[in-house]
Amino acid sequence: MSLLVKPQSEKGTSRAWWRGAAIYQIYPRSFADSNGDGMGDLPGITARLDYVASLGVEAIWLSPFFTSPMRDFGYDVSDYCDVDPIFGTLGDFDRLVQRAHQLGLRIVIDQVYSHTSDLHPWFQESRSSRTGGRADWYVWADARPDGSPPSNWQSVFGGPAWTWDARRGQYYLHNFLAEQPALNVRNDAVQRALLDCARFWLDRGVDGFRLDAINYAMHDPALTDNPPAPANGRARTRSCDFQLQLHNKSHPDITKFLERIRAVVDEYGERFMVAEIGGENPEPVMQLYTQGNKLLHSAYGFNFLYADKLTPALVKNALEAWPDTPGTGWPSWAFSNHDAPRAISRWAGPEEHEAYVKLSMLLLVCLRGNIFLYQGEELGLPQAEIPFEDLKDPEAIANWPLTLGRDGARTPMPWQTAQAHAGFSSAKPWLPIGASHAALAVDGQERLPHSPLAVTRELLALRRKSEALKEGALHVTEASETFLVFERRSAGQQLICLFNFGSAAETWKPPAGERWRVLKQVGGVADGILPPLSGAVAERLA
Repeated sequence: MSLLVKPQSEKGTSRAWWRGAAIYQIYPRSFADSNGDGMGDLPGITARLDYVASLGVEAIWLSPFFTSPMRDFGYDVSDYCDVDPIFGTLGDFDRLVQRAHQLGLRIVIDQVYSHTSDLHPWFQESRSSRTGGRADWYVWADARPDGSPPSNWQSVFGGPAWTWDARRGQYYLHNFLAEQPALNVRNDAVQRALLDCARFWLDRGVDGFRLDAINYAMHDPALTDNPPAPANGRARTRSCDFQLQLHNKSHPDITKFLERIRAVVDEYGERFMVAEIGGENPEPVMQLYTQGNKLLHSAYGFNFLYADKLTPALVKNALEAWPDTPGTGWPSWAFSNHDAPRAISRWAGPEEHEAYVKLSMLLLVCLRGNIFLYQGEELGLPQAEIPFEDLKDPEAIANWPLTLGRDGARTPMPWQTAQAHAGFSSAKPWLPIGASHAALAVDGQERLPHSPLAVTRELLALRRKSEALKEGALHVTEASETFLVFERRSAGQQLICLFNFGSAAETWKPPAGERWRVLKQVGGVADGILPPLSGAVAERLA
């Protein structure tokens, strides 16, 4: 089916809707529960879309809601073209899309093309025989002469990336859980099947895709062993940390598949594709996947998602890796998401949380590229502490307590301060509400004019109406240990963006003869004096 109500491009500009867009990530299981079973669902999201639209974002990214045994909470897909019953029905999804479009919001959904669930019918058929119709749809390989796996590759979740299957008398590859066998995406029949899945959702009105772990879609077909990784001073909690992952991902042939996806997406008009690219030094791969007009529109890595400190040097290095030059792709940025500890808990102590939430949000809206906000980031939610008995994340359970896992970033959204379970559900939630989260709930912040929620709305409104922030050039002019300054320029606007991450005041004065006005400040900036943990955006006057 095709929905008739579509958001319109912004008036007065030829810019594609996604370029410079602010995109709000929703983790469906934890956003809003409509039926009292303790888990969020699609009708719950639809009921809260007015709130999302009020933030001033252009689009929503929905994490997986597809049919799945939920060994990795939806990233192990057993049916690409249906909704898992815990989230609702296809009809619920259609109503969500229609309501979002009525509110002017675009819908971007996850697509997981590097692997499926081991319960997917494709894998069940593939493992049953070496000669069946789908025998070559997954990555199978014979054992080495001593019976060991075909290569030394290690899973992201720890342990060998190969599991023996007695039915075939071979190993199958899984870069993540053993329940997530790797698709053989070199196989043309696999590519055509995945493209059909893309068309299924495009026909239902989605506006784009976030491609999960797409750099794992192809590997070195010779199954060459990865070399050991030199020590870098960081703790190694997973077996894959001991390797340079040179041969099990990011094969150059992936771009040929991306071209096929882009061609399908372009059949539907103004759509958008962004990829997640993990691993060390991801910029060359991200730029390879986004160059020109036949691949992805954008990509994002983990520059900020796993950083334990926010520094001017970190920001400068990340931004300067994406120069505004012909042929270089368009970046995307995220400070938090469902896979990483919430940024505020990584970057600031409890006594600094509110100031740092506002400062980091100001930084995010000033970055050149698309920006992603993770649900609750606008409230300043810290990482929740989950006791061992309540953990759900398989990686956290397996590696406790060295790897705390992802559950602390996936706890339910707090809607009402005084309601049971913070208004998320009438039943006990699938994960506990964060201990400090109810006090930060939406209804309480709605009443406060200077709350993190209020400031987020003001900052997103500033970005939305500024061509310099949405699409302008960026030039870093200062990046000391604690003070960051960069310019944003468009044809009709010049901005200066100032950020003091330190514990002492900083001073900024415009060059002699120039007149500037502050458009937005956080942390008490006045008369060119930036107190600790403060920032400002100023516009040059003609």
